[in-house]
Amino acid sequence: MADSNERAPTNPTVPAANRSADWAAHDEYWRDNYGERPYTKADRAYEYYQPAYKYGHESAFFYGGRSWDDEVQDDLARGWEQARGDSNCTWDEVKDAVRDSYERARLHSVTA
Repeated sequence: MADSNERAPTNPTVPAANRSADWAAHDEYWRDNYGERPYTKADRAYEYYQPAYKYGHESAFFYGGRSWDDEVQDDLARGWEQARGDSNCTWDEVKDAVRDSYERARLHSVTA
């Protein structure tokens, strides 16, 4: 990820108390809905995608609600090896899940 000095500012129109990085609620959402996403494979359980969803979710807050762009994607691709933990999925296999979760968290933080 980018150096913390390069972070985009948080959305000043959303009070800090309303910006939530609470992963538990989002984990439940993704567990219930991942199978409907166009990039998921029927033979892969939620646990396959979970690290990607969590990474996208947490990254949205790191970037302060910044829109997804090539720079964000490149940053997250470089950080995936570390972020994936014990997962064996590649960036190409989960980048759409990362983006999906990133965008959902970003939207949620703006409308919270």
